[in-house]
Amino acid sequence: MFQKKIFVVIPAYQAALTLESVFDRIPREIYEKDVRIVVVNDGSSDGTGDVARRIAHSRANVEVIDHPQNKGYAQAQKTGFSYALAQGADIAALLHADGQYAPELLPRLLAPLEKGEADVVIGSRMLERGALKGGMPLYKYIANKALTAIENLAYGLHVSEYHSGYMLYSRRCLETIPFVRLSDTFHFDGEMIMMAGKRKLKIKEIAIPTRYADEKSHLKPVQYGFDVLKIVWANYRGKYEFN
Repeated sequence: MFQKKIFVVIPAYQAALTLESVFDRIPREIYEKDVRIVVVNDGSSDGTGDVARRIAHSRANVEVIDHPQNKGYAQAQKTGFSYALAQGADIAALLHADGQYAPELLPRLLAPLEKGEADVVIGSRMLERGALKGGMPLYKYIANKALTAIENLAYGLHVSEYHSGYMLYSRRCLETIPFVRLSDTFHFDGEMIMMAGKRKLKIKEIAIPTRYADEKSHLKPVQYGFDVLKIVWANYRGKYEFN
């Protein structure tokens, strides 16, 4: 089978204490593929860039892109995905630098894209009702379910959640969706799902475990909720009907 060129994009902000452990948890079989890992150091001030460069020095398939100033989660993804496309990526996978989304599951999540069975793969925490067992706070669980219900109704889709940060895309998806024109909010991932639905791309969800530990989140829940509703309203007003 033709081996597809895979880019793993890791947005990293203030992740000096966790980034190396994320690399340690990536399965060995991933490194046996045609894979490149791109760390987008998003203007960190805690030594994240130094850690990333040390990893890159010891691993031939790791690269570092630095944002001189913090641009935010969405802009870090846009930088990484744009670079991946320019370098000929067939698949781009998003992996968080804090370890909340299990790197061990990359082979399972990549499989539908490698087989051409999907254009978007969502690692969903809500499919097998394990979110609460995994430590998701009750208020976040309720908010996730409520916002997802609103979004499904607004977009005519039937996905289990729009709020996972474990997202993987085919080249076709990234070329079809004008992702650089999407918002710079923390709900960039949800916008990508919405746009995939609009463009009739194949979406596949795969259950992933929920893990809440001592990760430091830069997401503000109330602001995030309002951002989601603003995006729903903007879509209703036709703001996402890009040419």
